[in-house]
Amino acid sequence: MTNKRRNTFSEGWVYKCAAYFLIALIVIILIASLCLIAATIHAGPITLSMAVVAGTAGGKHVVGGPVTTDILNDETSLLLNEIDSHIVKIRPMATPIDQISRWNGSKHCGSMVVDYYSVDTKPTVALLQDDYTETSATEGSSGVNKAVISTSNSEIFEPTETILVKGVEGYADDGVTPSGNDLVLYVLGKTESGDLRVIAVNGKKIGSTMNCVPSLDSGTTLIRMGRAASELDVQTSQFESLPVKAQNYCQIFKMQIEQSTFAKIANKEANWSFSDQEEAAIYDMRLGMEKNFLFGAKRKIYDPEKHEDVMLTGGIWFQAGKTFSYSESSFTQDTLIDIMRNAFTGNAGSKRKVLIGGSGLIGAINKIDTTKVISAGENFVKWGIDFSEIRSKFGKLYVLLSEVFDECGMPDNGLIVDPEYIQKYSHIPFSTEALDLKAAGIRNTDAIVITEASCLTLRYPNAHMRIVKS
Repeated sequence: MTNKRRNTFSEGWVYKCAAYFLIALIVIILIASLCLIAATIHAGPITLSMAVVAGTAGGKHVVGGPVTTDILNDETSLLLNEIDSHIVKIRPMATPIDQISRWNGSKHCGSMVVDYYSVDTKPTVALLQDDYTETSATEGSSGVNKAVISTSNSEIFEPTETILVKGVEGYADDGVTPSGNDLVLYVLGKTESGDLRVIAVNGKKIGSTMNCVPSLDSGTTLIRMGRAASELDVQTSQFESLPVKAQNYCQIFKMQIEQSTFAKIANKEANWSFSDQEEAAIYDMRLGMEKNFLFGAKRKIYDPEKHEDVMLTGGIWFQAGKTFSYSESSFTQDTLIDIMRNAFTGNAGSKRKVLIGGSGLIGAINKIDTTKVISAGENFVKWGIDFSEIRSKFGKLYVLLSEVFDECGMPDNGLIVDPEYIQKYSHIPFSTEALDLKAAGIRNTDAIVITEASCLTLRYPNAHMRIVKS
């Protein structure tokens, strides 16, 4: 009885020990697994031992693992996939026009010849062509005094439009007391010769006739205002706006970079690599493109050596719709205000524009003392470029020195552009291509060619203005 009880106790103790050991083993395995996972997360993904070996015909093969984006970048391309993201970081201050156009993005064009359309705003100002002498005569049974006036640009006026006669005072309801407001006319229609038939809105009393058009001198400014319809009017004069067609050529820009195999493997005192050469080449290429984009001549020429046509792009300097001339000896704050007035008025542009100019023009601007009328704000960073800001009641100018103007012999000139209306077209976007000169038996070098076929165009030409020294 006692032995049986002892055996039962011994077997139970063995089972308990085995169970405790099994539980402890499971806990140890779980802890080890968690530690392994934590170590993997901390150390990063486990990598395989990969290698790139040369093939028998000049190709390359990846062994020991899959093809990754890192291998593609290292072995098949010397630039990042996002080409423009890389390009815009290379000395952006030196090529502002190219920089702005890249930042705004480009449109793909399926041809080297780009046709584009631009539309301007309808003119709003005309001048009185001939003197008008007031009269009390009325026309028809209406008893309304009607006048016929000839203007320098009668085509811009339509029936039911109102005209502000600048500098000619209108009258109060009695037709005798000056109102203090300018005279306003209402357009009834046009004569067969194209002159305007108008009546006065706040006209003069002549004799017993009310609301007559007073005498007007030739050269008086007439400003086109809004239309005024009657209660029963359903229709009005039509308004049509036809865009103007223009054309530019895409120019093929190229740059080739080479490095010999011996130069590549040689010990160097400075860390000057192929990528450094590439960056310097891109900067030089962009600097040349900047000059073409600004001052290039749109032409198609024949190369007698290659027996091929070569297209050259036209610069935006010649596309700008306005020109402002200034005298260096009398460049004052008033001159700068006049520049901003001409740049920001009379067009459909924005109230923030960019002025790039040579050292002479920028120096003249810097010599001006700022006041409350026109002030120099803090530096403004936009499109990766650090501008100086000039503020006025007309708008804001972002000013930057462009040494391209100096290099092209125009240090005293500048260009005001509206970034909203600069459009870049690319037939071939900025790209690179590796040249296998070794396999071709030409040279023992590593070589790439950088290519872009593009042009710049200005929409709303009057939103952009040249500044030249007279």
